[in-house]
Amino acid sequence: MSGDGHEGGRRDDEVRGARRIPGPRGAVDDLDLETVARPVLPPPGGSAPDEAVPEQGVPEEEAGLADEAEDVVHEPDEPDQPEEPDDPDPAPEPPHAVTPADSAPAALSHQVLKALLGAWALSACSAEETAAVEDHLTACAPCADEALRLRDAVGLLHTDGSLDLDPALRSRVLDGCLGRRPARVPIPEWATAYDAETARLDALLRDIGDSDWHAPVRLQWFEDERAVTRRTTVAGVIGHLMAVDGLLSAALGLDDPLAGTGALGTAEVNAGAEVPLSPTRRTETYWAATYPPATRAVREPWRALTHELIRTASLAGRNVAERSVSYGEFALPLQDALLDRAFECWVHGTDIAEAVDYPYRPPSAAHLHRMIDLAARMLPAALAGRRGAGLAGPPKELVGAGEPGRSVHLEVEGHGGGDWYIALDSPAAVGSPDRAVAQVALDGVEFCQLVAGHISPVEAAAGQEGDREAIRDVLFASASLSRL
Repeated sequence: MSGDGHEGGRRDDEVRGARRIPGPRGAVDDLDLETVARPVLPPPGGSAPDEAVPEQGVPEEEAGLADEAEDVVHEPDEPDQPEEPDDPDPAPEPPHAVTPADSAPAALSHQVLKALLGAWALSACSAEETAAVEDHLTACAPCADEALRLRDAVGLLHTDGSLDLDPALRSRVLDGCLGRRPARVPIPEWATAYDAETARLDALLRDIGDSDWHAPVRLQWFEDERAVTRRTTVAGVIGHLMAVDGLLSAALGLDDPLAGTGALGTAEVNAGAEVPLSPTRRTETYWAATYPPATRAVREPWRALTHELIRTASLAGRNVAERSVSYGEFALPLQDALLDRAFECWVHGTDIAEAVDYPYRPPSAAHLHRMIDLAARMLPAALAGRRGAGLAGPPKELVGAGEPGRSVHLEVEGHGGGDWYIALDSPAAVGSPDRAVAQVALDGVEFCQLVAGHISPVEAAAGQEGDREAIRDVLFASASLSRL
């Protein structure tokens, strides 16, 4: 012990038996100094090769004084020697003495080359570094494997492609699975569109956050020759879909989903009270009963109902496809009703996606074609209804049921397109190319937006040719198919 209470020769910050924490590690520590070429040093008493030792900068004034001092101090004491004759062909002296350190780049250690792999994968290395890394990869298997993983990861950093999945991906995966092991009870072909669109909408709902369920959504449709809008939330849209799906539940003998949401009181359920049939009245009943507004919890009962509808329709056999589903003012066969519900899922899924800024594509071409076909088959009845209400021109050529009559050629282009001939004068008549008096050309998605009431008949960018009154009647009848 020294006089100040410490052992002699020991620093104050040291403790017996404890390891000292090393200081910060410098970047030079990563170099393998044994493999780095060293500059050539001059022999003792000799001069160094040109530029072998870096020159030290000297201020110009001091350099001038030093030159003068050399002129005074180092004057030659010996007599002048005769000058040697000039070489007739003197060999040019190299401006720079080439040394081994200049002819070959400095070798980098394994640690340094491994640290450069990330920059190499991003093509951010210099030409010398790239050559050194690639030479190293031919001899080091672990670094070669790591380089491949990093190069593959760089491919995922590109943002020019859409992150949304191909709408046909699910169908391809299912077809591949069912091709290997067919389902014991396959889904009917006429129910596949509803199965696909409910699955796509459910995938969107799983991706959004809790706060997005309260995002405002503007529903729009065409009514009484004008556009009508209604504001709700994402949860309100799913409740609307579930309420209208209850019409299909009633046709298949399933429980009404409104009974489980509180939209119907216990006394009404026990008394067998008639539930409103129209989609609008069912939706208003549900919205009035769910206060405060619904939240994420509405997703599970809606999804369970869609699964139950598909399962029941698959197990019921072939005859169930023609079972009538009442919408109050009209009725549809079950196969068309499921197609109509698939169309609604896509339309309202697009409404939700726009509200929460989510990428959402149209259905596959095959499913979109069926949706357009359903709308085209409903147009003659819609025309007759508008004519009865005085909103369309009178019939010009009445024909018998099943006979060809005056028609409008509806040409739908692009995704899911095709050609349809809409009978004008009677819903029982048959559209015919020979009796076409006008032609309307629309894009497939644009025609569906018109049917959904998202664009007005006047705003529809349609190629029109022929009878102007017939074209107007068909466009306004298409918009009248929309509803809440």
